[in-house]
Amino acid sequence: MNWGGILLGTASFVIIGLFHPIVIWAEYHFGKGCWPVFLAVGLLLAAASLTVSNLYAGALLGIVAFSCFWSIRELFEQEQRVKKGWFPKNEKRKKT
Repeated sequence: MNWGGILLGTASFVIIGLFHPIVIWAEYHFGKGCWPVFLAVGLLLAAASLTVSNLYAGALLGIVAFSCFWSIRELFEQEQRVKKGWFPKNEKRKKT
């Protein structure tokens, strides 16, 4: 039996689950303006996924990279959720 697909699926599920609170935390502390960090990390991880020889390591790096890319969209949506009152607003954060 080959468990690679099941393990990658499980890892994807966990990675996506971890990115939800990361996006909420990042928007709360830094606002949507931190999106370039997610882009840079995503690009670095995507490039790394192309260079590793292990198929599973490359796949995991790619999954995390595209989770970073998706998080950019989620940052902007999180800002809207905060405006709707679904999440707390950080009044102490400087306006950018």
